[in-house]
Amino acid sequence: MFAPIKNKCKILNFGFLKQEGFTLVELLVVISIIGLLISVFTARYQTAEKQARDTKRKSDLSQYRTALENYAVANDSLYPTPGAATCIDAASGLCAGSFKTEYLPSCPDDSRKNENYYYLYCASASGYSLSAKLEGTGTIWHLCSNGQVCAAETTEFPTGTSCLCP
Repeated sequence: MFAPIKNKCKILNFGFLKQEGFTLVELLVVISIIGLLISVFTARYQTAEKQARDTKRKSDLSQYRTALENYAVANDSLYPTPGAATCIDAASGLCAGSFKTEYLPSCPDDSRKNENYYYLYCASASGYSLSAKLEGTGTIWHLCSNGQVCAAETTEFPTGTSCLCP
């Protein structure tokens, strides 16, 4: 009269049928929740990466500052001048010749240099400014020979002598 249902449902004590497995809706809900969690964690990871690169940029500028101060001590308080230009890329300008071998054995450079992130060195004989664009805030971070550290609200590197801290 009634054929037993095999492999699809089980008859419980009270006559209810119970399905084995999950419905399509249940699977879609679980997959969408997992996708949402992955997108949230990916966004947080990218923010953490930006902050880590910004911290490295600040540390690299401190290494340049230490090397420049050591140079000034050895050269009657004079800093290396970039030549005809007022501002140069620190990695290519300072990391050449005797300055690199004597004061800066490992030359720090920005890992995203090809994407408009680099270290700028602006100098006169009496002072200098080191600058780097921060990725997290988009501002320019300056280290100056007078001891000031400032974050400029601009998103573009300054040109000429305006790059020196006030």
